[in-house]
Order: sequence, then structure tokens, then C-alpha cells
Amino acid sequence: MFRHVAVIVFLGYALAFPEASERSRRSTTENPLVTTPLGQIKGTVMTSRLGKPIYAFRGIRYAKAPVNELRFKPPEPVEKWEGVYNATEDGPLCPQPTTDPVSEDCLILNVYSTKLPKSAENPKRSVIVYIHAGGFYSVGSTSYWAGPNYFMDQDIVLVTINYRLGTLGFLSTGDKEAPGNNGLKDQVQALKWVKQNIEAFGGDPDCVTIMGYSAGAMSVILHMVSPMSQDLFHKAVAMSGSPLGNWPIPHNQLDLAKKQAKFVGCPDDTAANIVKCLKTKPFNELGESLPKFKEFANDPVMIWSAVIEPDFGQPRFLTAHPIYLIQNGQFKRVPLITGLTEDEFGPKAFAVINNETLTKEINSEWEKKAPIAFLYERDTDYSKSISKELKTFYLHDKPVDQSQLKPLAQLYADSVIGFGVNRAAKLFAEYSNTSVYYYRFSYQGRYSLFYTPESNNTVPYGVIHHDDLMYLFYVSKLFKESSPTEVEMVSKLTALYANFAKTENPIPAPSEKLDNVKWEPFTLKEQKYMDIGNKLQMQEKLYEKRYAEWEKLFPLGQYSKNKQSH
Repeated sequence: MFRHVAVIVFLGYALAFPEASERSRRSTTENPLVTTPLGQIKGTVMTSRLGKPIYAFRGIRYAKAPVNELRFKPPEPVEKWEGVYNATEDGPLCPQPTTDPVSEDCLILNVYSTKLPKSAENPKRSVIVYIHAGGFYSVGSTSYWAGPNYFMDQDIVLVTINYRLGTLGFLSTGDKEAPGNNGLKDQVQALKWVKQNIEAFGGDPDCVTIMGYSAGAMSVILHMVSPMSQDLFHKAVAMSGSPLGNWPIPHNQLDLAKKQAKFVGCPDDTAANIVKCLKTKPFNELGESLPKFKEFANDPVMIWSAVIEPDFGQPRFLTAHPIYLIQNGQFKRVPLITGLTEDEFGPKAFAVINNETLTKEINSEWEKKAPIAFLYERDTDYSKSISKELKTFYLHDKPVDQSQLKPLAQLYADSVIGFGVNRAAKLFAEYSNTSVYYYRFSYQGRYSLFYTPESNNTVPYGVIHHDDLMYLFYVSKLFKESSPTEVEMVSKLTALYANFAKTENPIPAPSEKLDNVKWEPFTLKEQKYMDIGNKLQMQEKLYEKRYAEWEKLFPLGQYSKNKQSH
């Protein structure tokens, strides 16, 4: 999709800064050793942006390898080990199309701390567990995609986790063969591991913040409504992602299972035959078949999703539509930060408008292509009605061409991310008794995941999906030279999230470092949000007219009875 990240398929990370690049690769000869309830673990020492030693423990297995008979099964807890576990190097990513090392034996996590327990003293620092982006089909937790060098200048413990992706993580046939949600159940197992073991790394198991981006943000909100996750976290951060908007949440994805079967030469007649055959296929064959699922250019940007699990006696991750669960008080009430970037998936408009074939397709088959690109139900009378309304509202019933770049970009931004995030802020503000902090990230640095073609790919289009992550996580795969203003944003953003993890408030007291502002919680009446730009500023009613159109097309009333998908 965007420049720089073709190898990571469609939802890769943004650029970051290099000042930590050499330091992050250097380890001292010291190998810190911790003793967990499962056994001893040996790590290495990395260095933060400001020169702090980081005790890094990478590639720790938190569940048994999901291979052979455990493929397509829920995760099983890892057993105790003898000797010392070597956690000195990054483990593999879960199977996906990439040149990075991948393995089906990928249920691993990384722990980063700057203060380990000594004898009877334990710092018990606040813990942030980061759930990576990637559309449920790409990327991972490794230190070269989610480096700790920026965050660990704050006094927290950081955990980054892998979870199964694509078919291996989300196969769902609607029956007992594959009820679904295994990738999300992996995350639950990782959170259980954190609860049981994080004290050994100086973390507080009673002060855990789950933080996710994009598909990871969807995961965070799903954990808030999942009966499997309720006692495993205490605060939540959902960045640029939400399952509460226009995206259908099905009871199964048998259609995807059948597609996957065909792609690798398996029968697609019954669920039992599909699962039996897919179990015999090499993991890389399944992971690398990802591009075949695309239907219109690189759309849909989301393929697999959580499913509402039928009850076959198994622990169910999702028991009803999350909007229904929220409306009926069946969710964990925790402080929440949620928000988005100014332009989100806007650059996807360039791919359509700068390709004559795609432009022709979307104009001649709007009713067919729009639901694929903008992620709502397909092939129904209501779907046709939605497509018509969106074309009128955003494009004024004009054909897609160069003059429609901005409105088409807004349509992509609102459909893929914006509306769902805005609805999340509203729903939790209405039904929860805890604070909701809403933001828009509008800071324009020199670097981005997408540069305008007319600038010879040197000028950022705007502030797009993932452009804020480069100020939180150091991405050694993709770095550029930093400037003082960009370093200031690193300091500012890591402080906001670390403050929240520690105190439940991103700005517990106004300070010069954080522009002397107070971050007021979001309410339905005032709808205030923090604009994170060159300065922090409170604003209100973000993109109000645009989101009102989506609220009209996807009314909340349809969830008041347990209508579990739409």
C-alpha cells in the first residue's frame, strides 16, 4: 500500500529516528538474569534514547508452539523449564509475507525494564502491554518493529507480544471444527503470562495498561467486552482502530476458510475437510497466500476479524456484538484513551485515482466496489443504499477523478478508522463511569509512511495511519535523521501514555513540557478532544458533520436487541 513497506504487505509501521540506532544494536557484556515462576530467563542490555540501560528479554515463549495438532486450537500455557531460558535475541514473526524470519512457533513476547527487583525490593512499576497493528495479518512484536528505545525513558515496564495472524490465527468455520478468535485468545494467554510473571521484571501485575494500534486497538476494545479478559488489565489505550463502527462482525468467516482452502489446493466442501487439509499445509504456504485475498487493489484493508462465537462448550472470546455488550453493561469499565491521526487512510485515494483501471472500476461498479473499499455489508439492498448515500455525501454524486482526491481520501479515513473510533469514544463515555480521553494526532514531522507522488515522494501527504507510532516506538528497519522538534514529540507522547499508565490521567498536572494544558475527558455533551500538534490544544466536536452521516447510516438502535452482526 504505502511507500517503504511493500514487504510488510498492507499495514506496516511508520518511520522513526536514528539517534538510538547504533546504541540499540549495542549490548553490553552484561546479561541480566531474572527468576520467574516458570524458571530463569537471561536477557541483554540495550540503551534508551537518553542513555538509560534497558534490560531486554526477547523471544520469551508464553504458550506452547501452536503446531501439528495444536494448529487452529486455542493456545495452551507454556510449562516450567529447567535451566536458563535464552531471551537475548528477537524471536520470529508469525507467518506472513515478509523477508523477516517467520515461524509457526511464534507465540512469544518481549519484556523491557529499566529497574529489576533486588533481593526483597521490587519497584513494581506500571506495565504497558502493546498489541501490534497489521490488520490481523502482518507485522509483529520484534524490537526492530517495536523498539523500546523511546518508551523506556519513562519509568514503566513494556511488554510487546506476538499473536497468530491470518488463517492460522482467525480461521472460523462456524462450528466446533474452528469456532474462531484464536489470535485474540493468544493475546489473552499473553496477558495471563504477564499477570503471573511480570513482577520478576519489576512490573506491577495490578497496574497493567493494554495498548494497541489499528488491529491492536480493535483487540483492546474487544478485550474490554470479552469475558476471557476481565481480570487481566486495568487501563486501555486504543489508537486508530475500533470494532464499533461500520465493519460487520460475523458469526463465522467460512467464506475465507473456503478461499484459503482453494488457494492451497484443499477441498472446500465441508468445514471438517477444510480444517483437516489445512492442518497438513506448510505454515509458510498459508502465510504467503495473503495477497490472494485482496479484491480491489489492496482492499479490503481488513480481511479477518473477530467473530461472535457460537457456544460449543469452549471458552468464548466474544459472546455477542461488542456494541450490544457495551449497551448492556457487559464490559470492563476502565479509563480509556482513544483517538486517530488527522488523515488516517486518506492516501489510499491516490492508489485509486492514479490508476486508470481502478478509477474505471470504481466508477462503473460503485455499488460493488465501495463496500469492499469502505468496509460495510455487501450485496444487500441496504448496502446499495449506503453506497448511494456515501457517494452523495462525500463525492456529491460526481465520478471519481483527480478533482475528487480530497473527498475520496476523507471517505477512506472515516470508513476504515474515523467513524469507529469516534463511536467508541461516545459509547464508552455514555456507558462507562470512568474517564475517556479522546485525541487527534495532527503533528506533521518531516517523515511519514506516505509522500505525495507529485513531490517525487519527498513531501508527506498529511498525518496518516501509523505516523504517530514513530514517536512512541523506535523502528530500526525504517529510520531517518531526527530534528529537535521531532525529538520533542517523542518526549511529549511517551510522557502522555506513561502518565496514563501510572495515574489513569495522561496529564495529571499541567506542566510546561506538556504545554500547560489540562486534558479534559470526553463527554457526549461537549465532545472535547486533545489535538496533538505542534502544541497540545483542547478542541471539540471532531469532524462532526462527517461522523453524523455515518451515525445515520449505522444507527445504534439496531444493537439494542441482541442483533449480533450487521
